[in-house]
Amino acid sequence: MAYDSAATRQRFLDAAFDEFVEHGLAGARVDRIAAKAGASKQAIYSYFGSKEGLFDAVLTQRHHQMIEAVPLTPDDLPAYAGAIYDYLTAHPEYARLTMWRRLERDDASADDIAAYQSKLDQLARTIGVDTAKWGVIDVVLLVLASASAWESMAPGIRDLDPDATSPADRRARQRRALIAAVSGAVDALRA
Repeated sequence: MAYDSAATRQRFLDAAFDEFVEHGLAGARVDRIAAKAGASKQAIYSYFGSKEGLFDAVLTQRHHQMIEAVPLTPDDLPAYAGAIYDYLTAHPEYARLTMWRRLERDDASADDIAAYQSKLDQLARTIGVDTAKWGVIDVVLLVLASASAWESMAPGIRDLDPDATSPADRRARQRRALIAAVSGAVDALRA
């Protein structure tokens, strides 16, 4: 059987994603990742240099997956916020991974910045806000923070909705509230 370097790398990324989601960067163990990927610990270091390098590679891959799955709609930021909410609701493990990143790191990697730069450039061209008063990044952070708020709430808090007849009902109402909030916020930024 021929050796497939790309397939091995992807097995490491998949195994590491599960490990980092569960344990974060500090708690993740390279030996568990290697065992799950069916390869040696030394191979991880060969591919990624360190556990931190593997964490960065996982983050970059998952960020790119979200960016591809949720295309920016700069002319309709409320819809974009709704689409991000839908993605995070369908992929809570991604939200958890990004929370671990925020807990364990203060800075954005060059790959993170590059992944979002094209969206920022596109948004700057079409948003219609006074960028001398409000930075484009402020608008993006408003949308991303709003969209991820429900997924990042402490377990149980978001379930205290006495009017929801089902989790799907609760999510639909939260999504409508999110879209209305982002719409109002974007209107206020344009004023």
